[in-house]
Amino acid sequence: MNQLRTLIEAAWEDRSLLNTPMTQDAIRSVVDLLDKGEVRVAEPLGDYWKVNDWVKKAVVMYFPICKMETIEVGPFEFHDKIPLKSGYEAKGVRVVPHAIARHGSYLERGVIMMPSYVNIGAWVGSGTMVDTWATVGSCAQIGRNVHLSGGVGIGGVLEPLQATPTIIEDNCFIGSRCIVVEGVRVRKEAVLGAGVTLTKSSHIIDVTGEEPVTLKGEVPERAVVIPGSYKKSFPAGDYNVNCALIIGYRSESTDKKVSLNDALRDHSVAV
Repeated sequence: MNQLRTLIEAAWEDRSLLNTPMTQDAIRSVVDLLDKGEVRVAEPLGDYWKVNDWVKKAVVMYFPICKMETIEVGPFEFHDKIPLKSGYEAKGVRVVPHAIARHGSYLERGVIMMPSYVNIGAWVGSGTMVDTWATVGSCAQIGRNVHLSGGVGIGGVLEPLQATPTIIEDNCFIGSRCIVVEGVRVRKEAVLGAGVTLTKSSHIIDVTGEEPVTLKGEVPERAVVIPGSYKKSFPAGDYNVNCALIIGYRSESTDKKVSLNDALRDHSVAV
């Protein structure tokens, strides 16, 4: 692993090395390890997420060393650089027709993919459902027992290139048409109501106390979040700007489904 890392870091600084067979083999080896779940772009260490930057660099450099090829799947045809993931039965993953995952993504046993998309470098945990037309961007980290509802967009790190992947931790519920991008971290058991948009600069305002508390880049554990707005002054006048409002918290419970249903009902959250 150390040898792979050394080769990747050298090629990142000197892109002419991408033409050498040794470097190309190293990059492909890292992507193969990602596909098997043996390395991750980011991994939890207690309350902290460690970003393996060199792994992300390998993903970025995988594209220029791959050639465009025609991929035929029955009557369907694709033209791309990255092969499709395969062998789902052996992996214990349910894949509904029109669901696509790229080689270099990892789907843990028990994942369910409705017609959806998982990009290279992503990690998706057991028991998670990627619902219809949801997308998991490059190198995003999705925990176990997560529900990504219809049309959810989880941002990647490749375009534009950024340091931190987007992270959705275990037992989260992400409502329909939510957008979570730019390396935002949604902590365990949080609920995002339909239509919440989160970027690194989005105001996440906790309105459960007597005074509002504004957060950025991170949703606390068990928070129940809905779309909102706040007034901001501009030279042309005052206008409402989109934000996210924390309106409550899920109670701690060993039965996550009961806790989730209670949270949705008690706070009248649309999903």
